[in-house]
Amino acid sequence: MEAPGIVHEPRFASEADRDALRAWLESIHPLWEDRHGPSRGLRQGQERRRLLRPVYWLGGWQFACRNYFHPPRYVDDRVMRAEPFPPPLARLVSTIEQRARRTFAPEDIPEGWKLNTCLVNFYGLAQKNDRWVDRARVGGHRDFEAGPVASLSLGAKALFQFATRAKGPEDEDVVLQAWLRDRSLLVFGTPRWKREVFHRVPRVAREDQHHFDLPVEGFRIRRVNFTLRFVPDPHIVPFAEMSERARDEVRGYVRTLAEHSPFFAAELARERANEDAAG
Repeated sequence: MEAPGIVHEPRFASEADRDALRAWLESIHPLWEDRHGPSRGLRQGQERRRLLRPVYWLGGWQFACRNYFHPPRYVDDRVMRAEPFPPPLARLVSTIEQRARRTFAPEDIPEGWKLNTCLVNFYGLAQKNDRWVDRARVGGHRDFEAGPVASLSLGAKALFQFATRAKGPEDEDVVLQAWLRDRSLLVFGTPRWKREVFHRVPRVAREDQHHFDLPVEGFRIRRVNFTLRFVPDPHIVPFAEMSERARDEVRGYVRTLAEHSPFFAAELARERANEDAAG
């Protein structure tokens, strides 16, 4: 995949990098999130349901029930401070940022830009009753965060497409595509790839026998993607400093995370300390 505004390196991460990331992945407990929360209304006939796949966020956690971070209008109480990047990922991110600054024009990199949030998406097969359902594909969408977006892939190779429509006959509206293989990097920016087209993953190769051993019941993970984006620091707020309404909506998630994460256990303790101090 070659075009202005795009960086694609099929073997960006070394095998040692990949092994270090896999070791870190097997130490975490991904979270199932509900798509809607109390603050998000449902259309007639719509039911509350969880996301298609488990996730984990680093740097800043954007909850689906809070409708994520949509600047310029939806920025308050959208991003909760999360665990810092593990060292193997932080090293790679530093290299990615340097490469992006060399590649993109100054007008395509907003002031203060850095890849400070990371969505870790887990793709594979979900158990539904007595069968396994494919959850490896991603529908067409755009990323709302400003500046270049980076994607680091591990595991089974995935077909990544830029298309003129979010939904439509497969391949008929594709303007650019490439297979993202194990250890590959994709960085895209500029209005062309961020605003004018959608991106999606319609296919993940089944012949790639990758497997990730994570504690996710009823889910077989075949591919992991680290999506790195920029959220201005003032919008990444500690849990205890979010509004009461926002904390009420996400407290259950934070408690679940705190069962295995000292970071989130400390965030809960900070909220309790603030409440005690307030009397």
